[in-house]
Amino acid sequence: MESLALGPSWLDPETLIDSFGLIGVLIVVFAESGLLIGFFLPGDSLLFTTGMLVSTGQYLHTPLWLTCLLVVLAAVLGDQVGYLFGRKVGPSLFRRPDSRLFKQENVEKAHAFFEKHGPKSLVLARFVPVVRTFTPIIAGVSRMDYRSFVVFNVLGGVLWGAGVTLLGAGLGKVAFVRENIELMLVAIVLLSVVPIAIEFLRSRRAAARSAETGGTGTPPPTAQGHGRHAKR
Repeated sequence: MESLALGPSWLDPETLIDSFGLIGVLIVVFAESGLLIGFFLPGDSLLFTTGMLVSTGQYLHTPLWLTCLLVVLAAVLGDQVGYLFGRKVGPSLFRRPDSRLFKQENVEKAHAFFEKHGPKSLVLARFVPVVRTFTPIIAGVSRMDYRSFVVFNVLGGVLWGAGVTLLGAGLGKVAFVRENIELMLVAIVLLSVVPIAIEFLRSRRAAARSAETGGTGTPPPTAQGHGRHAKR
């Protein structure tokens, strides 16, 4: 099956699985979860396809429960490496120049996401492409409490790793999904950017409200002027 404009053919989930099997899936999940070079990898669509192929017995013959367990383990370990890397490099990450595989903008977005949502960002970021790669690193840079990091890391790994895989396994039994897998993968890609779109709209509304109140949240000066005239 040819990829439907989802990027290079070697990034097509079914091609990856056909070529490298479950080991390839685990390597991609690990890399995308905490290595700087992994932000472009197709995590969501890969996990969905993995679940579907396990349920239909194509390419993958590992039991579903074991597949989910290994995926979660790879995701948790990936975030762990990202956190330790962040603690080690510290602020130097924010001074690193842009390159073909590294954009300072991605670090800044992840940092803003982490600052806004705190520890729970480790769970939320799992479902946001690019941000999920940089968030554990930012947690390390910020020296987040390690015990809290482990708890939210495991929670996010289970919800994302096992959740998306099980979703693929469940929907993979539906004939329409099996016959239109490329359409499903496009839908997953579109859904994965929904959190980014929502956050963008919220920021726009917050900026608009701030502009209306002069950035202070207090009534405009004219309202106070009317009050003084009323006393006279």
